[in-house]
Amino acid sequence: MFENLNGWEIGALLLIALLIFGERLPKVIADGMRMLRNLRAMATNATGDLSRELGTDIKLEDLNPKTFVRKHLLSEEDQATLTKPLQSLYEDVKSDVSHIKDVADINAPDPAPLPGTEPRPAIQRNYDDMT
Repeated sequence: MFENLNGWEIGALLLIALLIFGERLPKVIADGMRMLRNLRAMATNATGDLSRELGTDIKLEDLNPKTFVRKHLLSEEDQATLTKPLQSLYEDVKSDVSHIKDVADINAPDPAPLPGTEPRPAIQRNYDDMT
């Protein structure tokens, strides 16, 4: 949850919390932790009730509708049948994009002029001209 905060930012947040809540800070932290424990218990109870009703083992991650349908309603053959056309489309697009990237390299030098023609002046290419 706090992986993108460094030590100074966490210290500043603690200082601000101390200034706002003062002597009540330990009680506020305890109330927040109690609320978090109650929410986790409610989620665990709900998944347990759902598992009993459906007769399968359901985890909290399985409550995402896509994951639920994929795991509990589709067989592996059905899932493979659904993903096979999309996988081939993905591979086709990926190969086309890599081919286009190779052909349209903006850092590549201009090709040599044909014999009997005069060379073209150097063109300064940048991203803004391409868009």
